[in-house]
Order: sequence, then C-alpha cells, then structure tokens
Amino acid sequence: MDLFIYLFVALFSVLNPIGTVPIFVGLTQGDSKQECSRISLWTSINVFLILIISFFIGKYVLSFFGISIDSLRIAGGLIIVSSGFSLLSGKFNKKRGINKKIETDAQKRNDIALTPLAIPMLAGPGSISLLIAFYQEHNSTNELIIASLAIFAIAIAIFIILRSAHFLAQLLGASGIVAISRIVGFIVIAIGIQYIVSALINIIKGNLM
Repeated sequence: MDLFIYLFVALFSVLNPIGTVPIFVGLTQGDSKQECSRISLWTSINVFLILIISFFIGKYVLSFFGISIDSLRIAGGLIIVSSGFSLLSGKFNKKRGINKKIETDAQKRNDIALTPLAIPMLAGPGSISLLIAFYQEHNSTNELIIASLAIFAIAIAIFIILRSAHFLAQLLGASGIVAISRIVGFIVIAIGIQYIVSALINIIKGNLM
C-alpha cells in the first residue's frame, strides 16, 4: 500500500491534472456534457496507455541508446524541477507547450484528447522518466502489479477531474486553481531534487568503489 500511495502521489504531483482544468475548460467551451465526458474519457485512456507503455518498455529504450539510469534520473529530475518552478511562477502552460496559437488550433479540431491534453499537458517527459526510474528499483511481480494499479488509479483520477472541470473551475476560481498548482509545485520540485540527489550519490559511490 505504501508503494501504491508513493507512486500515485508522485505521478499526481508531476502530471498535475488540477492545473489542466482551466485549459480543459477553455478548449471545451460550448461542448455538450456528453462531448466533455467523451474527451475526458479518451484523455485518461491515452494518458494510461502512454504511462503504462513507458513504464514497461522504457528500460529497453534506455539500453538501446546506451543511457544509464542515473543519467535518466538527472535529466528527468531537471525536467521535473523545471515543471515545479513553472507551477510556482504560473508559467506551467507555456512550459507544457500550450500557447494561444496551439489552443486556438486545438479548438478547431474534432478531438483534443490526445493532443494537447494527454500530450504534452499531462503525460510528459517528467512523468515518463519518473516511471522508467521507478521500474529500475521496483520490478518484482508484486511491485509491477502495484505500479500498474497506481497508473490505472491516476487515469481514473484524471477522468474524474476533467469530467468535473467546469464545476471545479467555478468552485475554485482562477485564484484557487493557481494556489493548488503552486502547492503542488513545491512537491514536484522536491521529487525532482530527490531524483537528482539519488543519481549523484550513486555516481559518487560508483566512482569511489
């Protein structure tokens, strides 16, 4: 249970579905409740598929390119820390590749569940690198099952949050969403720094030994 909670909280912090609420509301203005539900469902499905595939095959991608897990931890940690600072500074959307032009283009398309919502708003390099690093340390059968359940739970949470996005936007208001995003930002920065510190410790130990 501790492992499940740890991975769920870490993924929730890095993905930050609450911060996606205003973008979702902006992109689905004028859509029916049924259409919003459909987009919410397919966004969560896309995120689940991206994360679960990254979790199970990421190790082999690293091996193919000759990238060490510590290098990945440092790179992923930097990306995660950058996302955390973006949340604190209120520039999260820009960092995730969402600007006015992309948002306008997305509104003209029939389906926004894959891009820009699933990628790059939710499942990005930070969450993918986090999962690959997690797999290196937790790859027993029970741990793989628990991790898969945590990823599935994240997908469900994303669906519920996006399905309730218009209600949450009215309830929390812009200031409420910003406040939550900035609190999450601190957690995200801490996660990123922890990954960098762990990698550096492993590198130092490896060189000394």
